Amino acid sequence: MKKYSFKLLLLGTIVTLFTFTSCLKDLDTVPQDKDIILAETLFNDPASYKQVLAKLYAGLAISGQQGPAGMPDITGIDEGFSQYLRQYWLAQEVTTDEAVIGWADGSLPDYHEQDWTPSNEFVTALYNRIIYQITSCNAFLRETTDAKLAGRGITGQLLADVELYKKEARFLRALSYYHAIDLYGNFPFVTEDDEVGFFFPQQKSRAELFTWIESELKSIENGLAAPKSNEYGRADQAAAWTLLAKLYLNAQVYTGTAKYADCITYSSKVINAGYGMESSYKNLFLADNHTADGVIFPIAFDGLRTQSFGGTTFLIHAAVGGGMNPADFGISGGWGGNRTTSALVNAFNSGIDISASNNAIGAPSNWGLVGSATVNSWNGPDMPLHRIGTSSVYSGFFSLNEGEIKFRRDNDWGFNYGDNGANGTAEDGGANIKVAAGLYKITFNLGALTYTIEKDPRALFHTEGQKLEIESISTFTDGYAVTKFKNVDRNGVAGGDTSGTFTDTDFPLFRIADVYLMYAEATLKGGGGNNALAISYMNELRNRGGKNFGKVTAITEAFILAERARELYWEGHRRTDLIRFGKFSNGDYVWPWKGGVKEGISTSGHLDLFPIPATDLNANPNLKQNNGY
Repeated sequence: MKKYSFKLLLLGTIVTLFTFTSCLKDLDTVPQDKDIILAETLFNDPASYKQVLAKLYAGLAISGQQGPAGMPDITGIDEGFSQYLRQYWLAQEVTTDEAVIGWADGSLPDYHEQDWTPSNEFVTALYNRIIYQITSCNAFLRETTDAKLAGRGITGQLLADVELYKKEARFLRALSYYHAIDLYGNFPFVTEDDEVGFFFPQQKSRAELFTWIESELKSIENGLAAPKSNEYGRADQAAAWTLLAKLYLNAQVYTGTAKYADCITYSSKVINAGYGMESSYKNLFLADNHTADGVIFPIAFDGLRTQSFGGTTFLIHAAVGGGMNPADFGISGGWGGNRTTSALVNAFNSGIDISASNNAIGAPSNWGLVGSATVNSWNGPDMPLHRIGTSSVYSGFFSLNEGEIKFRRDNDWGFNYGDNGANGTAEDGGANIKVAAGLYKITFNLGALTYTIEKDPRALFHTEGQKLEIESISTFTDGYAVTKFKNVDRNGVAGGDTSGTFTDTDFPLFRIADVYLMYAEATLKGGGGNNALAISYMNELRNRGGKNFGKVTAITEAFILAERARELYWEGHRRTDLIRFGKFSNGDYVWPWKGGVKEGISTSGHLDLFPIPATDLNANPNLKQNNGY
């Protein structure tokens, strides 16, 4: 079971603080439901301040007031689909080259086809979820003004605690407004200073909201807990700095004015805060990832306390199907939905300077690779392996075609090794070794007569029984499955929910690897960072725990975009990244089934923003639709 001090202790009652839509509900109505607690009654209990703060954080993790279903926070869509992270992930990933989903629920196929409209229920649910989260934060801030706290006699340590809670609530609100301007651009704007009740919120422009988010985060940063000093799952200064860095990295998209120097400033603040690089990439996505290094701000999940059909419960179950064993993922069964495209798989076939990587191993040896998978096929000359020190171990990085290989000395068939059992043991004159096309680190131990063929350890795919290319999105075995998220800990023990339904795996919304990549990109784009330092950060990503997978010697825009995919796939970044690089909609970059065509086609540039949902547009005369819809 997960152990952390800030548990998402969900209230057993519905609090009127959290019931509102953008313009239609009259919040002055006195509730008749016996399960509803009014704010003046709720806050008679000093413990309620932290409980309500927990509810604000839980707004990113749960879907309703009782969980996993029945009393949803928002309506108009199945509650399981309505959860914040699930909706955000669908919009950020399924619309891109990183994910497809095989289900035909409602208008869900529109996401990968990029043909959504203002009436799409998933576009609407995400919009409503963002508004609900902002409203929840506003309500808490209205009930914690200086005047109200003084009127309740709040003093001493509790007062100091509540002041910190208020800043965390403002961070969570800024996070949702950041999501709003990234996804929808211009957005209705409401704060705690607006009256509660019936009114039509004004729509602020993307640039205006950018300025407000920037100001809000700078206003609270010094009052938040120091990096890594807050309770697990709560925001601290590093979380605010990371959000500012992300805001600045995308400033040119949001405002038309680049702010890469500011991105460098805030990325450096996070980097200098001392976050480590987790030694094993896999550990960042397991049920005990609350112990992993490098996570700055997670969305916390607990299979017993934060039950919903969204979050990592969705990410893990939906990615399991075909011949995969659910028990390997700590769950009772797969939902057979999410896979990836060949575009992501193929991204792992590049990214390093092969020559520099091999020279870093040691001197070229007289041992090499020969075969149909090599550049010179069976005729040679062979692709040389490099000797590790003075040992009889030889290694190298190789870009291979689909085919077969053997180990050979001096380009001479008198000294060749293959593998008769396909088990990693080399035999003199043994059988050819089959390989798929890709970038590999291959090591041959002549003394032990063993060998290894390794891919980038971040390439976590299930390929057995799966096709690389997708003939039919609805067929789970079309497209490689992604095995990144699991509900087991480092020892293989499943999460706390013994039914195998709900997961303990937290979602790392912000982590240090992303900040390294932001620093490198902002440096490349003229932000004034140190280029050598940026390259060193890229090599840290490839040298986790001393397990080197190649050497980066230069960074380009193409490298950064691909490296962000290799490091951050399925973590909710891809749509934003593709838009920033001009690769999301129109242009020459396509991927399988983009635009609803198997080979992929270019789509209209207006799709870089989602539409304002028709329901809100019709209800609020102050709203203007985004161009193209």
